[in-house]
Amino acid sequence: MVNVRARVPFKVGLKSNIPAELLSFSGLESGKEHVAVIFKNADKKATPLVRMHSECLTGDVFHSSRCDCGEQLNETIEKMGEQGGIILYLRQEGRGIGLYNKIDAYVLQTAGMDTYQANNHLGFPDDLRNFSEAAQMLKALSVDEIRLITNNPKKVNELRELGMKISEVVETKTHLKDGNESYLKVKASHGKHNLHFD
Repeated sequence: MVNVRARVPFKVGLKSNIPAELLSFSGLESGKEHVAVIFKNADKKATPLVRMHSECLTGDVFHSSRCDCGEQLNETIEKMGEQGGIILYLRQEGRGIGLYNKIDAYVLQTAGMDTYQANNHLGFPDDLRNFSEAAQMLKALSVDEIRLITNNPKKVNELRELGMKISEVVETKTHLKDGNESYLKVKASHGKHNLHFD
């Protein structure tokens, strides 16, 4: 199922050339181009750190202040640059509704809806993401026990239901900034994300 492995050094903080591999996969039913990034500093006998990160073009690439996705990804890269681990970068933009629908949802959010209400108004459930292919990717890497980096109980519950053993849940920081406070508070209250506010 692992298709191609390519060495891709990363810049992490002030350090350059952090060794990592970028992996592609074949046989995924959705046909989406999910990838894994494996950082090599981990003790091979240790339970690996893993983050399932759903693609967020606006946050990951363009540093939007509307969400915390880019900050969570950067925090994870820094942690894994030191400790090793696996990022599963999943092509599930906008909680699975796609980029164009996500932009439509942004318009509704600007008019006063929260992120879940906007998705519902467009005819979508709260969260369309599916993590079964993430579990398949881990199994293809011969990983059956992980330390999962997430604040989202949905990810924990789904992976466990798919047979993955999670020995530890590692929370990310609460990346509060101008423009995303209401978004984060709705994630905490409605989505039950483990976020902590002063």
